[in-house]
Amino acid sequence: MARSSPVSRALSQNFLADRATAEHIARLAVPHPRQAPLLLEVGAGKGALTERLAPRCRELHAYEIDRRLVPVLRNRFSGTAQVRVIGGDFLAARHPRTPFSVAGNVPFSRTAAIVDWCLRAPALTDATLLTQLEYARKRTGDYGSWTLVTVISWPRHEWRLVGRVARTRFWPVPRVDAGVVRIERRRTPLLEPAAYDSWRCLVELGFSGVGGSLHASLRRAHPRRRVDAAFRAAGLGPRVLVGEVAPGRWLRLHEVLAG
Repeated sequence: MARSSPVSRALSQNFLADRATAEHIARLAVPHPRQAPLLLEVGAGKGALTERLAPRCRELHAYEIDRRLVPVLRNRFSGTAQVRVIGGDFLAARHPRTPFSVAGNVPFSRTAAIVDWCLRAPALTDATLLTQLEYARKRTGDYGSWTLVTVISWPRHEWRLVGRVARTRFWPVPRVDAGVVRIERRRTPLLEPAAYDSWRCLVELGFSGVGGSLHASLRRAHPRRRVDAAFRAAGLGPRVLVGEVAPGRWLRLHEVLAG
């Protein structure tokens, strides 16, 4: 990639500049060639990752919000039939109705919004996203703690940290390393659809911080004896911090409190 390429700080651009890294991420996103019937790429840039994803997809929609880069992409992939370059904001795209995957070198400043878009898509099968390493570690429990977004989505989506990328593999070089987050929709959800509202209410209450502890927060909606029983069933002490409770233990809490 030419180092003289224009970069927009407003768009949080850090282009992937290492071919081996692009190939590795493409293999993480689509392990087997031609496996993905439809893949949406977030932030195609000049096409470093697009080039590696294209042979592995039946259809690839490459989104790029920077209008200066769209002609470059279209010229580069004019002879690649399965690639469709879309100039515009990925977040404005409608969710496909048929099964699809998402992959991309996500602008760090828009990570949360892009992940939310993915989690709300009913037909999404998986997303492989290159994000800030700290974000990737927090969302996947790599620090030994768990976030609200991960826990709420856990019955339907599994989160994994599947790789790390040194900041020197990008241009311009960002201040921090990156991580590769893999979000996969479960073929069989861990909760029945009818239970999801009560699950969301329970988790949001627990993360509210009201009362000063998880135990106290849950007592606002449930009798103390039931909360005590739920904590025993989940193997939790009464003073456990909310971030220390793994998704599997939350499922046990829900089973007792919503049963």
